[in-house]
Amino acid sequence: MSETRVHGTDVKTAHQDLHSEQGALRGEHPGRSRNPVIKVADLAWLEFEKPDLERAEVFARDFGFQVAARTESELWLRGTFAGSPCMVIRRGRTSRFIGPAFRAAERADLDRLARATGTAVRESDVPGGGRVVDLLDPSGFPVRVVHCGEQLPALPEQRPLLLNFGTDHRRTNTTQRPPREPSRIQRLGHLVLETRVFAQALDWYLDTLGMIVSDFLFLDGQRDRGPTMAFIRCDLGSVPADHHTLAMHLGPGTGYVHSAYQVTDLDSIAAGGEYLKERGYQRSWGIGRHIQGSQLFDYWRDPDRFMLEHFADGDLFSCDVEPGWAPMSTSGLAQWGPPATRDFLGASPSPQRVRDVIQALRGGNEVDPARLFGLLKAANS
Repeated sequence: MSETRVHGTDVKTAHQDLHSEQGALRGEHPGRSRNPVIKVADLAWLEFEKPDLERAEVFARDFGFQVAARTESELWLRGTFAGSPCMVIRRGRTSRFIGPAFRAAERADLDRLARATGTAVRESDVPGGGRVVDLLDPSGFPVRVVHCGEQLPALPEQRPLLLNFGTDHRRTNTTQRPPREPSRIQRLGHLVLETRVFAQALDWYLDTLGMIVSDFLFLDGQRDRGPTMAFIRCDLGSVPADHHTLAMHLGPGTGYVHSAYQVTDLDSIAAGGEYLKERGYQRSWGIGRHIQGSQLFDYWRDPDRFMLEHFADGDLFSCDVEPGWAPMSTSGLAQWGPPATRDFLGASPSPQRVRDVIQALRGGNEVDPARLFGLLKAANS
């Protein structure tokens, strides 16, 4: 990109200084809708089904969740922040991800959304009550938009450690030994999905829920065909929001990739990770720092093979930050940390993955041989 010289000093563009070396080219996707139906305020919770709620609760507590409510058929999990629960697991015959619930900024937004989509506003089954609109996104995921009634109170926090920096000595005559215990989840941060209809799904979330793009990724040599991944945040105007609340990427399958949960700091991530490792859980990838979003991260598999992330220190953007554009690559996933694993990338062959590829190449979606080859190349770059 071009640079402007002012008084003999090179002044770089916002993208080069902030979060991406490139911005959009003329005619590329603007990353936001001109007239969205509503603007959601945040993710509320995620919904899953699992046959063994007892085993799910053991992992949840080891990972750092608190139990908000428990019945014979449902397990509601929460973080320490006040608000709504961040996950519900219902008893089912198989383990599967159902879909996300987003929080409406105002009760009136539900009426507006229902009118625009031809749906209805109904009573919510969330502990504490509220109202909800049920939708279906272009990928086939059930999406709820909720306005909750009673909010859960805050719980005690894991305090961040007091650190010494160079000559800035904030801690003297005392040692630093964080306890080996579960990371204490503060809140749900984001959800990542794979879809065969990326462009349709992207526009749906922007047009219907008023979300905006922080960063686009494109395949090497295929930028002219548009992006294949987007990191999407809530539009809270001048109030900074998480770099991404939802991320989606094009792929041969349609499904859950991972979800991320905020903890206090790096020591919480590391000590909590040691706690999980001692109890026999599988680390998928970590510890490191991402590029898009800048989060410190650590990824784990639960007993049902769902991937969950501990994260801290993520970027926050207000509405005036435009989308960045960058090539899609494995090496571009982290600024530092161990190489991304095959498990994290979903690169290990499986019968289901083979079926996904065959089904995707039969048409009726956005995956074709060139796109598939580009995705494979990105996974190895």
